[in-house]
Amino acid sequence: MSLERFINQAVSSWMNAEGPDSDIVLSSRIRLARNLSEYKFPTLFSSEEANDIIRIIEEKANNWDVEGISQFELLKMVELQPLQKRVLVEKHLISPTLAEGSGNGACLLSENEEVSIMINEEDHIRIQCIFPGFQISEALIMANTIDDWLEEDVNYAFDEKIGYLTSCPTNVGTGLRASVMMHLPALVLTHQMNQIIPAINQLGLVVRGIYGEGSEALGNIFQISNQITLGKSEEDIVEDLKSVVGQLISQERSAREALVKTSNIQLEDRVFRSYGVLSNCRIIETKEAARCLSDVRLGIDMGYLKNISKNILNELMILTQPGFLQQYAGGPLRPDERDFRRASLIRERINMENE
Repeated sequence: MSLERFINQAVSSWMNAEGPDSDIVLSSRIRLARNLSEYKFPTLFSSEEANDIIRIIEEKANNWDVEGISQFELLKMVELQPLQKRVLVEKHLISPTLAEGSGNGACLLSENEEVSIMINEEDHIRIQCIFPGFQISEALIMANTIDDWLEEDVNYAFDEKIGYLTSCPTNVGTGLRASVMMHLPALVLTHQMNQIIPAINQLGLVVRGIYGEGSEALGNIFQISNQITLGKSEEDIVEDLKSVVGQLISQERSAREALVKTSNIQLEDRVFRSYGVLSNCRIIETKEAARCLSDVRLGIDMGYLKNISKNILNELMILTQPGFLQQYAGGPLRPDERDFRRASLIRERINMENE
């Protein structure tokens, strides 16, 4: 398979779409956790109950009639190979919890991959909507539309005082997780992120890496999300997140301007060195590739690099992950083989820009 065809098939459409403030905000995501009142939570239910829940949600999805959202395809975890599940995790379409589960889970995935409905993960249902750029309110509208449509035929576990009941107490209430993926290289280079992260935590938000809880902020990419789901409305949670993200966007832009004023030649040198590494390397590890890709994306945004798509960071941060590399290679690879394949794929992708 050619790289161009592989990218077209492997990269979600939202990764190549423009969105508001997309020079800094890569994506906006809403996730709603829900459980059916008639069944035990996934931590306690039987395989028979798990299959019943999949059947109920699948039957509902087969009669899909929500305007603006494409039809769904059902993916059962038990029918997928480990490598296939890993790729879905790397694309942010399912969680590691669902991928590593007992096999009782499934996922309903829309054609454009903006919507993913995980079934029998930590909760019976987790509705996820991903939009390009800073569109968290738009993602919430879509998630609520799907939520309302599902609730027409199923009864959710809900308490009038507490709200939606979930397996984990941290999700009780709205069941809402709102998150924004941000590229913040200038704040890292100017050593401001170490002060910003604790300040954000004090506001009831959390800063994580590219794959959420427990993951590293590879390539200066940070995920900002809410911690509190109980005692606030969905709209208040989203507005709080929007306020903080708006400030981060402003701070990142100011930091970029400061770097140009005080360290322009050093910044330009850093960008072109990283571009040179990516263009010519024969082996490269994940962390180095992520750092260089971050530099190149910053160079594109700052105007140092011309005629290169800004989506290259979105694409290659996904395509150079271990699961994707092995998918592209057609089978398992040793770590050193992955480093070789990663370098080859990056060079080939950059050459596509120069054709």
